[in-house]
Amino acid sequence: MNQRVIKSLVMILIVAMFGFFGYSIVTKGEHTDVGDQAYNFELPNIDGGTTKLSDYKGKVVILNYFATWCKPCKDEFPELAAFQKDYGDKYPLLMINRGETIDKVNKVTKNNHEGMNYLFDYNAKVSKRFNVTGQPETFVIDKKGVIREHYNGAVTEMQLYNWVKKYED
Repeated sequence: MNQRVIKSLVMILIVAMFGFFGYSIVTKGEHTDVGDQAYNFELPNIDGGTTKLSDYKGKVVILNYFATWCKPCKDEFPELAAFQKDYGDKYPLLMINRGETIDKVNKVTKNNHEGMNYLFDYNAKVSKRFNVTGQPETFVIDKKGVIREHYNGAVTEMQLYNWVKKYED
């Protein structure tokens, strides 16, 4: 390569780095993750009402981001349904879908409705606050509202149970 092309590439790289760091600084306060107080959202639910995270104050809560087209999400549905059946009364499981319709979720999850709390983050505002990058992603929030776990990928009933037990006290 000639010197001119190399200098241009280096200049583009430097500008991109400054842009990335500038964006990171500007948006830093808008993201939460492990150790941070969870963002208190209010989202539409599958029953036509709304659900707030604060509705579960004083409980260990699980948030699970999913999509109906996501193969790992579909694979984990039976594990999540089992957790909901066995422990959902004590440890609420909130299933959050971003960008899909209630009809679509109803169609795909028809065998997994028993007691499941499906919420809809249509504009991805809440998922951005939680710094969700894909599906499935799972968060465990302790009784004081602090995010304690953030896991990318499919989970099992036993993983969820082990996490929530750590934050029971």
